[in-house]
Amino acid sequence: MPGPTPVATPLPDYTKADQQEILGTADDPFGVASAGLVWRAKDVHFGVRDGGRLVAHAGLVRLDVLVGGVEAEVMGVGGVAVAPEARGKGLARLVLAAALDHARILGPRHALLFCRPPLVPLYQRLGWHPLDGDVRVEQPEERVVSMPLRTMVTPLHPGVDWPSGPVRLRSLPM
Repeated sequence: MPGPTPVATPLPDYTKADQQEILGTADDPFGVASAGLVWRAKDVHFGVRDGGRLVAHAGLVRLDVLVGGVEAEVMGVGGVAVAPEARGKGLARLVLAAALDHARILGPRHALLFCRPPLVPLYQRLGWHPLDGDVRVEQPEERVVSMPLRTMVTPLHPGVDWPSGPVRLRSLPM
């Protein structure tokens, strides 16, 4: 007999212990340490629990970007994680859908995330589109660097196209 249908819900906060509950205690659970970046915390969190255990997460933060020299606001998505034993069950889709539903009511036209190249097909299946070209992000000490990970975007509203031109995130990446 199948268990209850998983549901993504808002989380009051998201701690290092929560991340470890999902991904374990590895030093580099997202596989991005080699990028050498400092990351920005997310402000809003969504999770999926299975039997009381947190098994999936996605976080959101509102960000300012320059696209082709024009200021815009996007919802940054980050910290997307699914416990290894829970993968392949649609939990990434579920937790991202909850996060993006929330993002839609906040006003930005697009959501943006960064991922390792092997994850691009997963995000494409979920409706995200890779950006071509250099994406610049801020780092401590007023440095601006090229993002070494893939940048992906998805519209938050029907009929919205991503503008053309170089992209600069006006904050730490999320």
